[in-house]
Formats: sequence, C-alpha cells, structure tokens
Amino acid sequence: MGSEAIGAIGLGLLLVLMILRVPVALTMLIVGVVGFAQIISWDAAVAQLKTVPVEVLSNYSFSAVPMFILMGVLAAHSGMAGKLFESTRIICGGWRGGLAIAAVGSCGIFSAISGSSLATASTMTRVALPEMERYGYNRGLATGALAAGGTLGIMIPPSIALLIYAILTEQSVGDMFMAGLIPGLLGLVMYSLTITVVMYLRPSMAVAGEPTPWKEKLLSLTGLVPFFGVFMVMILGIYFGAFTPTEGASVGAFATLIYALVKGMRGAQLWHSVQETLALSAVVFFMLVGAETLGYFISVSRISFSITDVLYGMDLTPLVVVLCILALYFVLGMFMDSIAMLVITVPVVYPIIQAMGIDPVWFGILTVLTVELGLMTPPVGMNVFVIKAMAPHVGLGEIFKGVAPFVVSDLIRLSLLIAFPILSTLFLL
Repeated sequence: MGSEAIGAIGLGLLLVLMILRVPVALTMLIVGVVGFAQIISWDAAVAQLKTVPVEVLSNYSFSAVPMFILMGVLAAHSGMAGKLFESTRIICGGWRGGLAIAAVGSCGIFSAISGSSLATASTMTRVALPEMERYGYNRGLATGALAAGGTLGIMIPPSIALLIYAILTEQSVGDMFMAGLIPGLLGLVMYSLTITVVMYLRPSMAVAGEPTPWKEKLLSLTGLVPFFGVFMVMILGIYFGAFTPTEGASVGAFATLIYALVKGMRGAQLWHSVQETLALSAVVFFMLVGAETLGYFISVSRISFSITDVLYGMDLTPLVVVLCILALYFVLGMFMDSIAMLVITVPVVYPIIQAMGIDPVWFGILTVLTVELGLMTPPVGMNVFVIKAMAPHVGLGEIFKGVAPFVVSDLIRLSLLIAFPILSTLFLL
C-alpha cells in the first residue's frame, strides 16, 4: 500500500475516532504514531513518542501560551471584568440595546487580555447577563450578543489561536497579531451595528437603560485604563521590537498580576488562578504534542502534495482553493473545538497554500475568522454551550436563534476580508 493511501486512511480514521468522542489530542497522537509506523517503522514511531513531547514542551515560542492564559485568568478573577462592564454600561447603557452593545464592547476589550474566546464568553456572561435580564432584555438577544462577543477573543491580539497558527506555519507571531488587529476591531464594530439593526427591526427585544451624564461617562473611562494599559504595552512593544511576543506575554501577565495584588487578590485566589492556568495549559500542550506527531505522519505520507497535484490538475485559481478550504473549515467548525481544528488541519492545508503562492498571513486571518464562526454555529458551537452552562435557564434554541444575526455579520466580515486583503495586511506593509 502506498504512503498516500495510508495517509488518506489515517485522516479517515481521525474523523471516525473524533465522532466516537475520543479526546482530540489522543486521537491525533494515535493516528500519528500508527500511521508513521506503517510508513516508516515501529521503532521510528516509538522514538517519536520520546522526542516530540520534549520538542514541544521545550519550544521557547510555546511558552507564551501559559502566559496569555494566566493573564486572562487573573483578569477574570481580580475584578477587572466587572469594572470593565460597569464602564461600558455607563457609556452605552442609555441607548436602546445599549447594554448588549456594552456587553459586546466589554468582550472585545476583555479578549485583548484573555486571548481566549471561551474564557471571554464565560467571564462576561457571569458579569453582564444578570444586568441585561434585570432590564428586561430578550434572553436570545442577550445570550446571542455574549456568544458572539466572546468569539472576538480568537481574533483580537493577543490571541492563542493566532499564536498557534503562527508557530505551526513558522510565521512571525508579531505579524499575525498585527494582522488580526483590524479584522478584530471590525468585528467589534459590526457586532454593535448588528445589535442596532436588530433594535430597529425588533424594538421590543430591549429597552433603553438609565441615561448617564457626560461627566459620569468620562469618569467611567478609568475602568478601561488597566486593559488598554496592558494591551498597548504588549502590542506596541511587540510591534516596535522592544520585546518578542513571548516576552510580551510575560510582561502582560506580570502587569495583570500587579493589578490583581493591588485589588486584594491573595493566597487562595492566586493559587486557584495558577491551578486553572496549569489545567488549561496542559490541555493546549497535549493537543500540540498530538498535532506535531500527526504532522510528521502527514509529511511522510505526502498526502498534502497529492492533494496539491489534484488541485493543479483541476486548474483552480488560488481564490477558489481558499474558498474551498474555508468551506471545509466552516463545516468542521460545526463539530470541533477551534484550537483542535487548527492543530489538526493546518499541517494538511498549509503545504497547499504554500504551493499556490497564497499569502500565509492573510490566509491565517481568514482561517481563524472561519474557525471563529464555528464557535457560534450548531450543533456544537462551543461558546453557545459555555453560555448555556453559565445560564442554564436559557434554552439552547434561544441562544442559537439570538446568535443568528451575528453569524450573518461574520459572513459579511469574512467576505470583506477576502475581497480586500489589505484589511489584514495593512500594518505589515
């Protein structure tokens, strides 16, 4: 049996194991080791089990992952999130639908610290949903806005998804972060416009909150200072070369720790934050070990080159190839976690992108945005399930119905980024 056939069987087995609910990291590890053994030898495959974990865990670039996670955990547990929503509520709460816009804005700002969509969604739901329910907001609109706002964490830098894509494809982490800035902010603006349109069409879904004077609005900006301070130090430091992305993650985590200590976080809370960081980091690193093992198998099977040859034979343009891959991501996003989808598929599709001469940074932004869509779409929709866990009294159907306008908004945003690549590459020129 040829190596390409073994590669195709391995990818098929990968899907079967995931359907059977085998953990994604373990699935990649099993398929990678067994497939590599069938093509090369069992001795070489066993040797991989010894070397790959060491390679991944000792990779300096990956050390940014636990730092970004720690930063988000500390921000969530130190009261920064509550202060953030209070500030955005005062600024926007007097408008019809203003609390939903404030929730989306809070998610966008919080994601600039947390780097994780799930962490953003869970934290801001805990803070913002009770307030929206108190003002009689339609539960579908309220939870839909939070589910959509949570997805901004996967795009607005620093983003763990962009970091992992950059490392897997050997792109500059700084370039990926800067490329995600405009698309992330565009998502924040378009979500706010989506809420405005929904309010125009269905004004009964929300009421205007209590108006606040301009003096109070200006004073409330102090709640945004910690976030913008940490964010600007990291992004500007990385952009101007003052420190590497990994050093930037450490600086951000240290600054957030100082804020947490000033606000009174002590012993038990700090220890709980460290435990949560270790648990989340272990999950991510296990998936990265599995992805690296699977990548070796895909490389020796040469299945990516076979797919590239088929596409060349079909005489497809690079744009059509990109659209086909994004369509695949959109379907996979209905069933898989975002990080798992990236680490599984990037080793397969990236050689195709390289062969087609497609800008890898632009493609990375499109990929992450399409993965972001999967966080809101049924049947899985990880953000939706996180919010359901935080608000068990709200039905899944209500949340999916509430998130539908934001899915349309993201499809429009994706179309804009495809039509105008400069939106992703402006800061890289």
